[in-house]
Amino acid sequence: MIKKLIHFFVKAEIKMADWKARNGLTILRVSLGLVFIWFGVLKFFPGLSPAEDIAGRTIETLTLGLVKPAAALPLLAVWECTIGLGFILKRWLSLTLVLLYFQMMGTFLPLVFFPHETFTHIFVPTLLGQYIIKNIVLLSGGLLISVTSKGGVLTSYSKVEAKTPRFKRVYRHHKKKAKMAVEV
Repeated sequence: MIKKLIHFFVKAEIKMADWKARNGLTILRVSLGLVFIWFGVLKFFPGLSPAEDIAGRTIETLTLGLVKPAAALPLLAVWECTIGLGFILKRWLSLTLVLLYFQMMGTFLPLVFFPHETFTHIFVPTLLGQYIIKNIVLLSGGLLISVTSKGGVLTSYSKVEAKTPRFKRVYRHHKKKAKMAVEV
């Protein structure tokens, strides 16, 4: 009974890993796209985006006062919606990723330009600082999409064709552990 239960869980884990390897990047890409469109659309409507004030002031500071927040926010909204559509439609991913990287650089600038608003103490971010710092996750997702858009792939152990001696040892070790768990 226990042997069958363990075998069931091992097979289920392998199937889930295969499913995640096949679908994870699509889910990540579409999720990133939805987040960028959602936050971008908010910037089209004054007073709706919680990042409106800091984004406008950051762009104004970055351009030495040449671009005022009233002009910057609609441009930023279009920029973010373009990134979102690029991810969702899987079109022009190279351009989408360049736009993402530049947008992310701008997103982190308030940490430098307005540290008194983004940190209470050194390494203790305010709520605004936390809102900015979480963009590391968006950037990481973009980096993963970038690598896989150039031919990289996600695979699960059950689908990997071992090509190196070291990988073969690691794979055999995990396979052996899974077999031992089933034999218990």
